[in-house]
Amino acid sequence: MLKFAFTLFALIIIDFNSYAQEKWTLEKCINYAIENNIQIKMQDLSVKNYKQTNLKSKMSFLPNLNGSASQNYTLGRSIDPLTNQFAENNVNSNNFSLSSSITLFNGFQNVNTLKQSSLNFQASLEDLQKARNDASLNVASAFLQILFSNELLYIAQNQVELSKQQVVRNKKLFEAGSIAQGNYLEMESQLASDEMQLVNSENQLTMSYLTLYQLLELNFTDSFEIEKPEILEPETNINIPTPEEIYQEAIQKLPQIRSAELKMKSAEKGLDVAQGYRSPKLILSGSYSTGYSSQRQSITGTTPVEVFSGWVVDGAGDHIYPVYSPTFNYDYSTPSFNNQLKDNKSKYISFGLSIPIFNNWQANYSISSAKINALNSKYSYNLAEKQLQKEIQQAHADATAALKKYFAAKKAVNASQESFRYIQQKFDVGLINSVDFNLAKNNLAKARSELIKAKYEYVFRIKILDFYRGIPIKL
Repeated sequence: MLKFAFTLFALIIIDFNSYAQEKWTLEKCINYAIENNIQIKMQDLSVKNYKQTNLKSKMSFLPNLNGSASQNYTLGRSIDPLTNQFAENNVNSNNFSLSSSITLFNGFQNVNTLKQSSLNFQASLEDLQKARNDASLNVASAFLQILFSNELLYIAQNQVELSKQQVVRNKKLFEAGSIAQGNYLEMESQLASDEMQLVNSENQLTMSYLTLYQLLELNFTDSFEIEKPEILEPETNINIPTPEEIYQEAIQKLPQIRSAELKMKSAEKGLDVAQGYRSPKLILSGSYSTGYSSQRQSITGTTPVEVFSGWVVDGAGDHIYPVYSPTFNYDYSTPSFNNQLKDNKSKYISFGLSIPIFNNWQANYSISSAKINALNSKYSYNLAEKQLQKEIQQAHADATAALKKYFAAKKAVNASQESFRYIQQKFDVGLINSVDFNLAKNNLAKARSELIKAKYEYVFRIKILDFYRGIPIKL
């Protein structure tokens, strides 16, 4: 037992290390989420359920076939169902039958039901694709958040390193009597503040990884690491498609729109099915049956005999003579089981016509409900179109704003860099104090952070627009 536990632990460690050594790309994260996400698995089960319903609708066009068999024991006086005679003794009987029926016409309900189930199945496939798209978009957002947090961590590390250099330099100047103790303590305070910001950046990166880990539903976190792709800087001459152009592509490609349209058509077919309840129904049916009865008897032989039937007087009236009539005694036996199955065969075929006249308002209720459902599905489709239009308009505005924000942040960084370089030169020769130096350094760090934030926000907004256009999410 101890050896087995040790082996199992070793396998777990090996498997863990194999994951730890491998960096995950965005494509791998998305594929893993699609394959392992529980909601996607549940949606896939829904697809399979609709597929079975569609198969059931197809099979409804075929005739049914049912068989039955029974073993009966009758005690006391009864009527034998096979011989239709009174039986005084106990009767042992068997009955066997095959029956089949097929609906020849029912107001095209089976046809419309098949069309409706087919539309529902197609809609479920679109819903499955939407679940995959949502998972992809969520994973991409979490993936970009990790990249953004990594950039902020890099800036925080540089800030700490720069503050450490200034602390060492100011310490030497203070010990040499070149600066006051307050200037030295100010740099110590700035270093502590930068180290605190570094801890916050590390925590933010950890939480970003945790978000992606939870989306992927992995079984480990500590050694999970993504592969950092190269994110190109936005170009100045970027041409973002107009909302109208994006909408025309999205209306044709997005699964939620196709799903809403298919569900609307399905509801219309549901109305056709409900209207079929008012139609006459024509059914063809038939059966084949046979059986065995211990009461059934057949003649197996005869014996001639003379039976006294009366007297006769001769012509003179002197003598009387007895009269005997010839007859037969019959020998009976119960036919064999196989012979009775052959002799007792019964067949029938029938056409049945059912005309609905009044059915407790059930047909009217079904039709009214189907009309409401069809109208509601139409509104849902219109709502999906309107919602998509609003989302695209908002996404386009966000992408445009993010691009403008990026270029503005880039100018701010360039200005802050020049300002910091100038202030650092003055600080190095003692022309300004540490407060002004730290203020310039913090402004530069803030400007860089805003630039990185604007950059990743723009990348994410553009990916959302690509998502609406049906373009796979890639970095």
